[in-house]
Amino acid sequence: MSQKSTAAKPARQTTEPRPHQPGESIFKSILSEDVDWKPFPAFPPSVRLAVVVGDPSQPGPYTIRVKAPRGVILPPHQHPEDRVYTVISGVFYIGRGEQFDADKLEAFPPGAVVILPGNTPHFHWAKSSEYVTQVTGIGPLGLEYLDPRDDPRNENPAKGK
Repeated sequence: MSQKSTAAKPARQTTEPRPHQPGESIFKSILSEDVDWKPFPAFPPSVRLAVVVGDPSQPGPYTIRVKAPRGVILPPHQHPEDRVYTVISGVFYIGRGEQFDADKLEAFPPGAVVILPGNTPHFHWAKSSEYVTQVTGIGPLGLEYLDPRDDPRNENPAKGK
């Protein structure tokens, strides 16, 4: 003797799948040579940023790449959004804390994935070589230096003297 299930079956979805990005319903690809590197006002002048997917200034998912030449330090800062970093090339050194401390740096090789919760104070150092990271988050992207004097967006004529 078998029992019939009285649970309702879920309705079949008849709508089109929702694109990952608004207005992005077609297949496309981005090759490394097509990445458009630009200065970013919140970074030291030699660091470059490339928008790969989305618009990081708007609400919604985004993917960017960050390229820092050897020797560059990004002082302690935080982002309001959660971030996922994937190391593309070089060694990515990141430390957590409100003060730069080289002893707190952790080294991540190409292929490593680093999950950074929002509002986590941290710092980076391109200690051994240039690095490229790919960063994914939900915008809008934010970056706040813990010491406003470290922020390149703030005019500070005494800085660098």
